Amino acid sequence: MSLLTIILSILLPPVAVFLKHGIGTALLISILLTLLGWLPGVIHAFYVNSK
Repeated sequence: MSLLTIILSILLPPVAVFLKHGIGTALLISILLTLLGWLPGVIHAFYVNSK
């Protein structure tokens, strides 16, 4: 994972997921989790981008 991806995963989780995976279910899940709370969005972004 690059430094930019790590920073974006912390600050803007959906943007980090979008840059790695584009528009799809991972992005939708990331947006929903971020709307529910910042921490679930961050955890999901790290999990999805570490694959």
